[in-house]
Amino acid sequence: MTFKELNIIEPILDALRDEGYEKPSPIQEQSIPILLKGKDLLGCAQTGTGKTAAFAIPILQQLYQNRQRNQGGRKIKALIVTPTRELAIQIDDSFTKYGKNTGLRNTVVFGGVKQGSQTNELRKGIDILVATPGRLLDLIGQGLITLKHIEFLVLDEADHMLDMGFIHDIKRIMALLPRKRQSLFFSATMPPDIVKLSGQILGHPEKVTINPEKPTAEKVEQSLYYVVKKAKSKLLIHLLQEQNYYSVLVFSRTKHGADKIVKLLNRANIKAEAIHGNKSQSARQRALKNFKEGQTHVLVATDIAARGIDVSGLALVVNYDLPAVSETYVHRIGRTGRASASGISISFCQPDERAFLKDIQKLISKKIDVVTDHPFVDEIDDSPEKQTRPPRQNRNKKKSGGSVNRNSSSKQGNRDSRKSNDNKRSEGASRSKGNVGNRRSSAAKKY
Repeated sequence: MTFKELNIIEPILDALRDEGYEKPSPIQEQSIPILLKGKDLLGCAQTGTGKTAAFAIPILQQLYQNRQRNQGGRKIKALIVTPTRELAIQIDDSFTKYGKNTGLRNTVVFGGVKQGSQTNELRKGIDILVATPGRLLDLIGQGLITLKHIEFLVLDEADHMLDMGFIHDIKRIMALLPRKRQSLFFSATMPPDIVKLSGQILGHPEKVTINPEKPTAEKVEQSLYYVVKKAKSKLLIHLLQEQNYYSVLVFSRTKHGADKIVKLLNRANIKAEAIHGNKSQSARQRALKNFKEGQTHVLVATDIAARGIDVSGLALVVNYDLPAVSETYVHRIGRTGRASASGISISFCQPDERAFLKDIQKLISKKIDVVTDHPFVDEIDDSPEKQTRPPRQNRNKKKSGGSVNRNSSSKQGNRDSRKSNDNKRSEGASRSKGNVGNRRSSAAKKY
């Protein structure tokens, strides 16, 4: 099957050839004919399967053909709503590439930046709008956007819309749309809340579900390191220096944690940048651009900010913190197993993340291989693959009575010292001196 066999028009075919597209992916092959017939669609597919082209190509084609028949002023006819800035920018870029020969205009609006440049583009007149919910409703409230001419609606990454608390914003947007429209609903998972929401948005949709030939968990080479929290950064630095990976995406559970990881990596002469919600949009775009161009080798991200990160040839994904939601793990490691490609992922598991690990392994139906040959192995009693380390040379030993003999060697040293110096001191004074010596010795070892 080729794009030409899907009856794609020449202006779009030429653009697809320029992008190196030869054959449609499964979701494109199944979705495009349905959408070209004007039907609603409920699509379920993992990230990296080609969803954006699956809805962008038929929307561009129908708008182009309608515009050829009905010349007139530009009005927003297609609306794509997505949860994050990065994903919105990525979708807008795709519309620009696929539609470069159609004469159609598209733009993107999102929060976190001043609205001036965005409103300037809107005033020029556009056909296709890609937006995040908050900024979209803000501009509608200012009278700068109207949705009364919308013919095509796409709700992308619907499961993450709900996770991020956008359900009320989505319902407000839906109330402003014409009833007569073509609606597309895409989600990587279909929990009950998503099914319910799709029923409110779609009429009688066609359904497309894409199960990859190989699940992400099988395509990606996965490994697990048991490690205590305080040693995670040391282990990460050790692995990056030892393997010399050229592009690494590290997932942190928190924004503060992401910044801290970057600081420690840069201190170890590993160039890294962070991307999360507290960063300005310009800083996020600059960090992503540097990472894609190879100027930065490590990008540390939170899950929300990572939506829309699509880097070809990503060498490694590191789960610095295991996610509390097991499906998120699959999304994360899928960043390095795009489409039919394989990839590598490494996960760190501290003792209080054991429950998360159990849920993840249940979801992917496999045990993740445990690596025990590293300098920061720590004993974790409740792990099925119990990690042990050899006893330290100076580890304290217990007496038969159960008390710890902490100063036996130092006392002997004190007695030898008293004999050699023939310096008779009180027993209390010698013990005091011995204890000070022990503290100094411990401090020397620590630093």
